[in-house]
Amino acid sequence: MKKYQATSILKYVFLVIVCLFSVFPFYFMIVSSTNTSVDIIKGRMFFGTHLFENMKTLASTVRLGNAFWNSLRNAIANTLASLFICSLAGYGFQIYREKGKDTLMGMLLLSMMVPFASLMVPLFRMFSQARLLDTTIGFILPTISTAFLIFFFRQSAESFPIETVQAARVDGLGEFGIFFRIFVPIMAPTFAAAAIVTFMAAWNNYLWPLIIMQSQDSQTMPLLITGLTAGYTTDYGILMLSVTITTLPTLILFFTQQKRFVEGVLGSVK
Repeated sequence: MKKYQATSILKYVFLVIVCLFSVFPFYFMIVSSTNTSVDIIKGRMFFGTHLFENMKTLASTVRLGNAFWNSLRNAIANTLASLFICSLAGYGFQIYREKGKDTLMGMLLLSMMVPFASLMVPLFRMFSQARLLDTTIGFILPTISTAFLIFFFRQSAESFPIETVQAARVDGLGEFGIFFRIFVPIMAPTFAAAAIVTFMAAWNNYLWPLIIMQSQDSQTMPLLITGLTAGYTTDYGILMLSVTITTLPTLILFFTQQKRFVEGVLGSVK
């Protein structure tokens, strides 16, 4: 009994230590946003009194509201479009019994091995000729459909009862009616998990916006943060404040949808 208690104590001590290491970067980020650049360089670990000064400096230095709105708009549009297209594809791959669909899925999965950097030049030329630079459509098109999300929805759809689809067809419900009125409500946790992953990827996307968003009016938050480090000297106070502001939407989304995220991930691997 004592040996079991000692083992349990060691497990909890280990988990607490790992938790502290995981939380420390967020703590340091928030604390640093309230300190001066000199205090941050010195390694100050306590809250300071320069939060409002950092806010004023950040607001006067960059167009924070414009960049935040651009990131939010692009991320929401990307998430909604990706969920619609990838969920339809995953639903079709699982529900319809067509020959060659496994081969096609294999080809889609193989496409994940192609690095995005190798596609940037032809994509830029294509979007430039189509006059899609500095646009939300240009931002979301390269990632509007991904092999990972299609595979994720297909795996989740394996637990979807095919008898329900057949019964709905007998009752005269169309395929889109089955998808929107039956499949989407039942697979809500899967949609929540996919939404979190897609939103975070779109919100933190840096490489493609760096290429396609060429004006200050279309600048996103990752590009804004990079611009703060481009000078001869870096004000780490406003840098950490901008990073904190950039992190908040993803944290809020994850913590509000955490339960559905876990349910969706577990459902996809059953």
